[in-house]
Amino acid sequence: MKFIHQREHLSQGDWVIIESSQACNIRLMTDGNFRSFKNGGRHTYHGGAFDRFPAKIQVPSTGYWNITLDTVTRRAISVTRKPSMQYSIRFKRG
Repeated sequence: MKFIHQREHLSQGDWVIIESSQACNIRLMTDGNFRSFKNGGRHTYHGGAFDRFPAKIQVPSTGYWNITLDTVTRRAISVTRKPSMQYSIRFKRG
């Protein structure tokens, strides 16, 4: 699976704000969950499939967080090639 990835140190209460030119899965994950995600294993995350933007996800605790974006179909299934969408990731610090 191909995806867009960004890792940031964020504080509890911060907001991750994503703009995208198309529907996408957005995941906010810890380092351990990101490793599992990359390896195709079980993982937990904050976020989900979004088709309205800006998408906003609040950071639950302070630490390093991984933000991933991948394109979706109507069933929220990832495609196998790198997403070619226009996007921006910004942060609103609490």
